[in-house]
Amino acid sequence: MERNADVLLSDGTAVHLRQIRPDDAAAIVEFHSRMSDRTRYLRYFSPYPRIPERDLQRFVNVDHRDREAFVVVSGDRIMAVGRYERLGPDSPEAEVAFVVEDAHQGRGIGSVLLEYLADAARDHGITRFVAEVLPENGGMLRVFSDFGYQVQRKYADGVVHLGFPIAPTEKSREVQESREQRTEARSIARLLAPRGVAVYGASASGQGIGAAMLGHLRDGGYQGAIVPVHRRASRVAGLPAYTSASLAGVAIDLAVIAVPPGGVGDAVRDAAASGAGGIVVVSAGFAETGADGAADQRSLIDAAHAAGLRVVGPNSMGVANADPGVRLNATLAPRLPAAGRVGFFSQSGALGVALLAEADRRGLGLSSFVSAGNRADVSGNDLLQYWQDDPGTDVVMLYLETFGNPRKFARLARRMSRVKPVVAVASATRPRGLAGDLPGPDAHAVTALFARSGVIRVDTVREMFDVGLLLAHQPLPPGRRVAVVGNSSALSQLAVAASRAAGLIVADGYPHDISPQAGAHDFADALADAAVDSRADALVVVFAPPLPGQLPDEDADFATALASVALAGEKPTVATFLLGNLPPGVPSYPSVEEAVRALGRVATYAEWLRRPPGVLPALPDVDPSAVDLDGPPSELLAAYGIDVVPSTLATTVESAIAAAGTLGYPVALKAAGGALRHRIDLGAVRLALADEDDLRAAYRELATAFGPDVLVQTMVPPGVACTIEVMEDPAFGPIVGFGLGGVASELLGDLAWRAAPLTDRAAEMLVDEPRAAPLLHGYRGSAPVDRAALTDLLLRVGRLADDHPRLRSLSLNPVLARPDGISVLHAATEIGDVKPRPDSGPRRLGKTAVAEQ
Repeated sequence: MERNADVLLSDGTAVHLRQIRPDDAAAIVEFHSRMSDRTRYLRYFSPYPRIPERDLQRFVNVDHRDREAFVVVSGDRIMAVGRYERLGPDSPEAEVAFVVEDAHQGRGIGSVLLEYLADAARDHGITRFVAEVLPENGGMLRVFSDFGYQVQRKYADGVVHLGFPIAPTEKSREVQESREQRTEARSIARLLAPRGVAVYGASASGQGIGAAMLGHLRDGGYQGAIVPVHRRASRVAGLPAYTSASLAGVAIDLAVIAVPPGGVGDAVRDAAASGAGGIVVVSAGFAETGADGAADQRSLIDAAHAAGLRVVGPNSMGVANADPGVRLNATLAPRLPAAGRVGFFSQSGALGVALLAEADRRGLGLSSFVSAGNRADVSGNDLLQYWQDDPGTDVVMLYLETFGNPRKFARLARRMSRVKPVVAVASATRPRGLAGDLPGPDAHAVTALFARSGVIRVDTVREMFDVGLLLAHQPLPPGRRVAVVGNSSALSQLAVAASRAAGLIVADGYPHDISPQAGAHDFADALADAAVDSRADALVVVFAPPLPGQLPDEDADFATALASVALAGEKPTVATFLLGNLPPGVPSYPSVEEAVRALGRVATYAEWLRRPPGVLPALPDVDPSAVDLDGPPSELLAAYGIDVVPSTLATTVESAIAAAGTLGYPVALKAAGGALRHRIDLGAVRLALADEDDLRAAYRELATAFGPDVLVQTMVPPGVACTIEVMEDPAFGPIVGFGLGGVASELLGDLAWRAAPLTDRAAEMLVDEPRAAPLLHGYRGSAPVDRAALTDLLLRVGRLADDHPRLRSLSLNPVLARPDGISVLHAATEIGDVKPRPDSGPRRLGKTAVAEQ
């Protein structure tokens, strides 16, 4: 398998990692010549001034199994080499070593080489690395010790001997994800806070998209250098222009490219020569136009990454940073919203301008904004990494059309939502045929999946702004109890009904209606009382304009009265205020339903935040290496400690009798059709057949009604029938569904879903979530089932789903739950082609990898 990846270094610069090739010989010699005497000594334990031809040929010719080597390159220049060599035929151990050119040491190259070497070695049965390092080689020792592996050290003969297993550990995954977050965040920081911006495609006449981008950048108050690049003009838009950005003599971190598609490549090369760290490609005509455009887009990304550049777009609307110290408006929007603390990502370039205008209209202060366009490189995942630690961002809003790396999004969203709220407009559906014929989560269940990852999913852009406005200006509610205060009983009743629909609880003593003739002081007193009322966690304020002549004081300032409470920060407040405008910071909505819906979404998020996240428990009797995905489902499940009650397919009465004799009486007999085997209600199942006569009679009846194929199965004690499903979801990767069996549950889609792998808390909640779950607790005198056994089963299924990308679907139906345990009666799987998940294995930047030491 060919292994290559674009790699982010610790400063956010992109380079390329690939397997070594025989034609690298000359470049390896040149690389060796650039190393200092000290670096050569630390690597080879001798001066080693030149590479003998025999050694050179061995270096560049490897079998990619017992001997593997990777190079890290920038353009055609090799920056580093890493290799492993197995210690003897079929040995589980290999020696690992790598060397980095002096100029690039300390940039995170060593750690990513180790990641990829370990990943390749594991694929070929190597389980342990050993290395020899001189004691004075502190950098190399740190690469090994900081990786999260259990490293054993031994000092002998002036050398430190290291050894460590290379199976991923919880610690190594944490280290890997932490490095990924820092490197991706740094690469985005260079885009959003550049020291200088070069603009390609701004015409001297002032016409066109490039000229508009340049004008917005200049007029928006950008604090850095602006460099128009033009082949002929000496000045563009009143600014000195240059034929190449590198001639301007200023630091360039960002390039905005708005030239025809055929000229983008030249602009990328010039931007790289100027030292830029990233480009925003506004130009269209790439993947959105078809196969040829997609190929051009891939070539663009390859060229940009080879030059060390991150890419926003193509077909992007631009990027912005409203920080007063930056004021970067490299977008097609003529003005930015006021500076604030909301980060905004839009996949759609066409909607970007409208979204910024709406944010401005609603007073939603912006921290930074990125329009990804075709999302060929920079995506919403990158922005989540950046905003996680950005001190200027408190709330994140995402407009998503598709998910490029769903598993990574789910992982980042769960982590991010623990720190800052994430509001997402995203599809509530999944592509048809993704998981065979199994039922998938409906729109409600998809929304719930988002919520359980901490993401506040909304259906429309308007709802996104409704929720964002509340999060940006109000505290989170400590509970779901709301106090409804207003001057209109009709509006108050609407608020009560909307609160219940949104899962909120109207607090005791509410709604509190003041008289339509009450003045501003009475209104303020009612709001102040509600704000300190221990029975309420949030306020819903509804205010209709008084009729002319109703008030003794026609100049009463009700807005100030409301603002004084809403801005005090005691409790979150939403308002439907139909009398003029409220001050900034008071979330006001045109309808009661919109106000309450936004509060309900935020209350659900706050509730999620209060719950402990759970852990991934260690599971005994799990051996992923024993799995044969192409074998029987029962063997796959056995490798994860899941037993399936034995059954045998029979096509004649004699073969059924033989199977029963092997299994032992009593047995169950079931019609073998996939949709029939558990349908007792249709007469497709016969239970507790005690002997051959019973079996013959049962077979005769089933064969007459459903055909000759039957399943003979060992009898188990009765229990509550449950079902467990696994499938691949476009927004979350592998997900696990749980529900109770029966036609009614199937008809109503009464399955709850969680993303895999499951934490202990997620598995426990999954058992209790279906609407029919009370049947498990003991219903109408029945004994409660062993919920701990169901939880353990779900944990094992979640681990299985997470471990094996080829597993497209899994169905356990029925699972009988009893007070003394569970029995899995049937298992079915759908296995697909080998298709590595983008978020598995070494750190990945889209389809590429990232690194940091």
